[in-house]
Amino acid sequence: MKFNKLIGLGLIALMLGACGGADQEEATEAALPAASDEISVTEAELAGNPFMEEWDTPYGVPPFSAIENAHYMPAMKKGVLELRAEIDAIVSNAEAPTFENTIVALELAGELLGDVASTFGNITGTDTDDELRALETEIYPMLTREFDAITMNPDLWQRVKTVYEQRDSLELDEQDARLLELRHRSFIRAGAAFTPDIKEQIAAINAEMSALTTKFSQNLLLETKAFTLELKEDDEIAGLSDDFKAAVWDEDKQAWVVGLNRSSYETFMVQSENRELRDKLFNGYRLRATSGDRDNGPLAIKIAQLRAKRAELMGYNSHAEYILEYNMAKTPKGAEDFLLRVWRPGLERAKEERADMQAMIGDEFTFAAHDWWHYSEKVRKARFDIDENETKPYFDLKNVREGAFEMANRLFGVTFEEVDVEGWNPVVVSFDVKDENGEHLGLFMTDMYARDSKRGGAWMSSYRGTSNINGDKIRPVITNNLNLPTPPEGDPTLMRFSDVETLFHEFGHGLHGLMTQIDYPMFSGVDGPRDYTEFPAQILEHWTSQPEMLELYARHYQTGEVIPSELVERMLAAGNHNQGFATTEYIAASLLDLRWHMLSSEEAAKITDARAFEKEVLEGYGLIPEIEPRYRSNYFAHIFSSSTGYSSGYYAYLWSEILDADGFAAFKQAENIFDPEVAARLKKWVYEAGGLKPADELYRNFRGSDPSIEPLLEGRGFAVEEAGGT
Repeated sequence: MKFNKLIGLGLIALMLGACGGADQEEATEAALPAASDEISVTEAELAGNPFMEEWDTPYGVPPFSAIENAHYMPAMKKGVLELRAEIDAIVSNAEAPTFENTIVALELAGELLGDVASTFGNITGTDTDDELRALETEIYPMLTREFDAITMNPDLWQRVKTVYEQRDSLELDEQDARLLELRHRSFIRAGAAFTPDIKEQIAAINAEMSALTTKFSQNLLLETKAFTLELKEDDEIAGLSDDFKAAVWDEDKQAWVVGLNRSSYETFMVQSENRELRDKLFNGYRLRATSGDRDNGPLAIKIAQLRAKRAELMGYNSHAEYILEYNMAKTPKGAEDFLLRVWRPGLERAKEERADMQAMIGDEFTFAAHDWWHYSEKVRKARFDIDENETKPYFDLKNVREGAFEMANRLFGVTFEEVDVEGWNPVVVSFDVKDENGEHLGLFMTDMYARDSKRGGAWMSSYRGTSNINGDKIRPVITNNLNLPTPPEGDPTLMRFSDVETLFHEFGHGLHGLMTQIDYPMFSGVDGPRDYTEFPAQILEHWTSQPEMLELYARHYQTGEVIPSELVERMLAAGNHNQGFATTEYIAASLLDLRWHMLSSEEAAKITDARAFEKEVLEGYGLIPEIEPRYRSNYFAHIFSSSTGYSSGYYAYLWSEILDADGFAAFKQAENIFDPEVAARLKKWVYEAGGLKPADELYRNFRGSDPSIEPLLEGRGFAVEEAGGT
């Protein structure tokens, strides 16, 4: 775990970049951003701390059962002190700055802090409690201040700049040159070249931002946890499938209890015949963190204001302008124009879908937003004769996961062997991953089930990244997290097809982290432009519906029968059903994200009501009242629960869909979804290459050309001409 890993984890504020001139670079003698508050830790406080010991655990995973909440803060402090000493050693080195004694030394710094921070960050996402939430409010601001003090250190910056200015004479290999380029860029974008006064202002903003984003995340988790529907009467469970009822049955409460994790929420909204309860759950979901002590609206406003102010200090017109500078979209307008090109046909299709559902309802009542999932499913059943409960028996989690592994083997030669490794929770299942030559690639740890202590959604993360500096080869520990309902003991975990797609998606991120062959942590894994890093995940979703793949994993959990071809045909025929809704709710959230972050500092300062701003934005784009954005501002964790996260970048999932649709077309053109030549290019230039080159160059190396948007539009069932323009 190295210095850069602290940044990649999102535990420390990623700072905005510089557009300043030489006059700003020269003024480095005066006051600097303050280092973190004075930190000390005693040997007594560290006694018995697992982070102070060499781990003899399998694959070097943290000794989860030995780590207690009380261990984190002393270990964090020790890690900070060690990092300070390492930075001081770099700065005070009497030798002239070189690539090895400055750039590589920075890459190696912070190992202990990285180990502690990665463990803490992962555990607070998967098994948090009140004590850990309290620690977050102390730890993250501390780390933010520490990182600012390092990246804004004038002497350290001077050494980095000196090496960079000598780059043409250093005879660096490709990876060395890329590391130097990215390290120099990271310091520039952290504000290293600015005057002390500006640095101080940036540091103050970062510290405040860290506290606000942590509070936002905690509010959301607590609000999500607090809301449940307790169902006891027959009319309250009308329409619910037996397997869903079994999954949400609470023995202690003697009731069926439905919470707000996305899988349970959508299943209930689809199945329930009780319109009143659907409305109640709908409002519970969309009105989270909108009132009282856990109202996230004021936090979202303040975060947006601070980001806009910081961008202004850096010389940018907006936070979005900064964020997108090195993304494939390049500019806020470029991202917005792209979204609108897909928004228009998507919105028109959504209006047609609304009309179809109102026609089914007739004059009984006026169709409303909380009716969409339920009646969309009714239309789907009527139109395509397909029922989710008909397909779920063929999507057993164990078989689906084995199917993903077999796909990876056929494409890339990698293998997965289940191993007995202690996880952070008893449900964790781990796999030793090897390449085609039997060489260890990494450990893959999976946590598939929802619980109150776990944040919502699905994600990939890591406990250890890849490194091969000076021949010291370290392979990663990668995790995948889903939030599937826990079935009754002894029952299989049956999945919706959308959950299958999610599993393959996160598995794609996992492979990106496992297969990397990059030496330096800074660009070894899945970090990079948001509108590119989703591509390695999203392309694998295409395999889920291919007949050759379905034969491998879609087997009835009781009989072992492969899913019948006629059922597959009906399922695939229904694949573009409700695409208007899916497209519109997603792009609405993406546009909302962009508009929050396209604000100038002056414009942001005028925002006083988050919901009013949100309403104005969405109505301006023509969003119909029957569709809510996938994420409203108050629970938009992607953009407000960390220092940068997906801010100005939520559009990236759709942008990456251009890449994944165009990329999978290469396999279809080869008439073989496992074509060895195409797979070899995908492996070399995407999964193994990390951030070795700019994203557009990596894609062209794989595909041989720039991507086309037409496969995306066609994949969503939109006629190409519907979108208009180019």
